[in-house]
Amino acid sequence: MDHHHHQQQHHDHYDGGENDYMHQEDDWDRDMLLDPAWEKQQRKTFTAWCNSHLRKAGTQIENIEEDFRDGLKLMLLLEVISGERLAKPERGKMRVHKISNVNKALDFIASKGVKLVSIGAEEIVDGNAKMTLGMIWTIILRFAIQDISVEETSAKEGLLLWCQRKTAPYKNVNIQNFHISWKDGLGFCALIHRHRPELIDYGKLRKDDPMTNLNTAFDVAEKYLDIPKMLDAEDIVGTARPDEKAIMTYVSSFYHAFSGAQKVSQGTPLNVMNFYTYPICPSPHSVSAHWVLTIPWLENRVPENTMQAMQQMLEDFRDYRRLHKPPKVQEKCQLEINFNTLQTKLRLSNRPAFMPSEGKMVSDISSAWGSLEGAEKGYEEWLLNEIRRLERLDHLAEKFRQKAAIHEAWTDGKEEMLQQKDYETASLSDIKALLKKHEAFESDLAAHQDRVEQIAAIAQELNELEYYDSPSVNARCQQICDQWDSLGVLTQKRSEALQRTEKLLETIDQLYLEFAKRAAPFNNWMEGAMEDLQDTFIVHTIEEIQGLSTAHEQFKATLPEADKERQAILGIHNEIAKIVQTYHVNMAGTNPYTTINPQEINAKWDKVRQLVPQRDQALIEEHARQQNNERLRRQFANQANVIGPWIQTKMEEIGRISIEMHGTLEGHLTHLRQYEKSIVNYKPKIDQLEGDHQLIQEALIFDNKHTNYTMEHIRVGWEQLLTTIARTINEIENQILTRDAKGISQDQMNEFRASFNHFDRKRTGMMDAEDFRACLISMGYNMGEAEFARIMSIVDPNRLGVITFQAFIDFMSHETADTDTADQVMTSFKVLAGDKNYILVDELRRELPPDQAEYCIARMTPYTGPDAVPGALDYMSFSTALYGESDL
Repeated sequence: MDHHHHQQQHHDHYDGGENDYMHQEDDWDRDMLLDPAWEKQQRKTFTAWCNSHLRKAGTQIENIEEDFRDGLKLMLLLEVISGERLAKPERGKMRVHKISNVNKALDFIASKGVKLVSIGAEEIVDGNAKMTLGMIWTIILRFAIQDISVEETSAKEGLLLWCQRKTAPYKNVNIQNFHISWKDGLGFCALIHRHRPELIDYGKLRKDDPMTNLNTAFDVAEKYLDIPKMLDAEDIVGTARPDEKAIMTYVSSFYHAFSGAQKVSQGTPLNVMNFYTYPICPSPHSVSAHWVLTIPWLENRVPENTMQAMQQMLEDFRDYRRLHKPPKVQEKCQLEINFNTLQTKLRLSNRPAFMPSEGKMVSDISSAWGSLEGAEKGYEEWLLNEIRRLERLDHLAEKFRQKAAIHEAWTDGKEEMLQQKDYETASLSDIKALLKKHEAFESDLAAHQDRVEQIAAIAQELNELEYYDSPSVNARCQQICDQWDSLGVLTQKRSEALQRTEKLLETIDQLYLEFAKRAAPFNNWMEGAMEDLQDTFIVHTIEEIQGLSTAHEQFKATLPEADKERQAILGIHNEIAKIVQTYHVNMAGTNPYTTINPQEINAKWDKVRQLVPQRDQALIEEHARQQNNERLRRQFANQANVIGPWIQTKMEEIGRISIEMHGTLEGHLTHLRQYEKSIVNYKPKIDQLEGDHQLIQEALIFDNKHTNYTMEHIRVGWEQLLTTIARTINEIENQILTRDAKGISQDQMNEFRASFNHFDRKRTGMMDAEDFRACLISMGYNMGEAEFARIMSIVDPNRLGVITFQAFIDFMSHETADTDTADQVMTSFKVLAGDKNYILVDELRRELPPDQAEYCIARMTPYTGPDAVPGALDYMSFSTALYGESDL
């Protein structure tokens, strides 16, 4: 906490001004935080001391930092101590009133020649314990200790000397300071016993019982000497080193209690000449007036460089005052007595008065003595001022060394750090981190400006105070200032370098991003293009290959634009390279946004350029192949479109011949054999078509839009044609055989053909069962299912469901020839009987017309076979007997 810069008026702790008798007290801030034990002792002592005065005004305080906050009791305390009236206090409760009162008190203290350091009225009003204790100590110093003067020593030294003198006869007391010398309590007891022996039985006290000793002294002082109890025995015994200020305050009360009557005005030493006795000078001739005039070292005002040397000078001067001067005082006094006695005797003897030689008259000696005392006073003042100056210089020099050391430790390595070129290899994120770190350093640097200014200010003050070691201080200060300037320059340079690098890296980063955004789709396009250019194509038509060629030409048309894009992308990369080269940016790594690089783009582009002509060639070759395939298709189709209809026509013509009713069967046969010959002669055309088909298969042609005929169709048609002609010829030959065997006339044959053709409703050259049934009914057949089944078994023995013309002729010729045999009749009955060896009456009545059924029942004999059942009739013997009967 820096109180020097507080807004409120500030006052110092006691600094002594011209009477700097307590240099060790000149800066309360050195304590910073009081030792808790000492703070406790000070509170207790200072509170008791204040109350010993305030009780005279009929009041007291309880809490030292609380009760002085409004300044009222503080002003009252100062009035009681000084016997003077202070300015009128403010009675208001507001903070401003309290600050005003405290400032009045501090102004009053300052008016008593006390130069104050670091005490602000606001801290007192705020109840700052450290500041309040410091202020009370300043008051105690000024009003209770400053005026103590013993044998040319004053204040603290005077008080210490007084204690030493008073306790000198007590062998077990050795007062050397105001802390541990008082711990055993014998010092306090000795002071009381020396002045009031009746109050303490000193002989009974023991050095090893400090509690008893201290309690005895404090109780007696309080009861008989009106000295309030300012400490408890435990406070002193329980601390390694009691608080010096508390002990001094307590001891000063003893001094004032016993020696108050001897006090004289400020600055006048006590008359202690009665300590010394010297023999009286026997005659004026034994006095050397020259002693007064020959003290050259009093005029020697050449200061020493060190406190030790100056203090030795002060010690020498005090030895002179204490040891050498007193006898001379006696001599001077005796000289005057002798001179007066001599003059009186001479006068009484009526002798002329004694006239000393020039310069040796009593007035001369008195005048010289006065000069001597003036010289002494001047010399002492000079010594004390010099000591104060050296003390201040030592303090400043130490302060300079400490601040310089702290600063140098802080700056150690900073120049090297600022000259690092780490940004040259840093990434953008690294640079941003380095910038933040540098900003933090700049703040740190700015914060150290104060210390550098303080160091320079201290060095300046040391120069002004003519410090003996100023050259080395100045050199060190100069070095610090030069280094500070250098740090400033380096900091600026590094800041600029970092910002410049950041800008460059951000530019590069943007270019990297742009490169990545454009390179990715372009790379993708190239990979797709390579894939397409290398894609194997399967086409079957000219149109398909033309479609591929058109697409390829369109693709080629996009290549110049693509090359522009490639050059633009490479341009971005070249821009990055240019920045790197121009500004010497050390690129630490590759593009963070893509793995694609210019080499890869160029390699793929070259590959695309290489694949384009290859694709051209492949398309040309495929086009030629498809043209050849088209030629093969047309060649095959031209023939197939002739052969197919030819076969169809021939089939139809053969079919027509086979059912032709005009002309003879022999004529038809001749006609058919001519057809057969012409068909066989057509075979080379089929073979040629087979050859073309072989070429088509080898060319892997699977379709042909120029024809509906496949080789398979042609082959099947051809085979059918050959089979049909052969079969038809065979049928005609069989018809001739049948006609001749049965004696069927050509007219009958034509009639059969006409009937067959009429009922061949589907015009297939064959009748189905329904067609045949209709044909039979038309010819007057009246038959049940069994009879029709019997007839079908004759005409369609293989049960194909169709009746050929040949089977029709066979049936019709058989029917007309009336050539039924017993076997045929028997077979018919077996069908009606459902394959049994006998037939039942019910079956005959169900299957035959009523007249025929009754005829058979009347003529059939009972069946007697092993499997006979009642009512069984023998159709076999009936058929045998019947064979040949014309009335059936």
